[in-house]
Amino acid sequence: MMKLLSINVAEPVAVEQAGRSVATAIFKKPVAGPVYVGRMNLDGDRQGDSKNHGGADKAVYAFSYDHYAYWSAVLNKPDMPYGQFGENLSIAGLDEALINIGDQLEIGGCLLEVSQPRIPCFKLGLALDVPNMPRLFIERGATGIYFRVLREGEIATGDPVEIVRRGRHQLAVKTLFTSYFDPQRQNPEALATALEIPELALEWRRKILNKSAG
Repeated sequence: MMKLLSINVAEPVAVEQAGRSVATAIFKKPVAGPVYVGRMNLDGDRQGDSKNHGGADKAVYAFSYDHYAYWSAVLNKPDMPYGQFGENLSIAGLDEALINIGDQLEIGGCLLEVSQPRIPCFKLGLALDVPNMPRLFIERGATGIYFRVLREGEIATGDPVEIVRRGRHQLAVKTLFTSYFDPQRQNPEALATALEIPELALEWRRKILNKSAG
């Protein structure tokens, strides 16, 4: 059984990166009490870069708390509070290898639909103070999951997370990610299947088409 352990939000802040100021909301912090999940974000949460983050296909980002122990050991960070990976939802039992594009998950009063894996950018390195973290994250292949919101509603820490509908094509989030990024596990058939899934986010649809054309 999956369980929501923490709800994490942040407002954008300005940080210095390579001599320039960039806005980011990756420094998520846990919040108490019920939180309302709207079509584009959670209450109290905004994106610092609306061009590359947010939108209906990336309204909510969830990361598995099961991955925390691995990264704590690899990065030598014994104290890793919830929200370290910029996730809105820290969920126990969330497994990218078992959850498919198009699956629908119910948490509290809201209904979420799996839209795509996460592609990390340099801001993940800023959050963890590990500049090469995006590369390490991609190599690990445990990316977390982006959702669109099908039904708005309140969620609260401790809520069960239940898969209520399976995507028709049964393409796991991790399979899609590794098929695209991992040279040892590239799978053209999986990428072709992804293009047949109507729930797949437009961003990933374009990436796959561009890769095929190249």
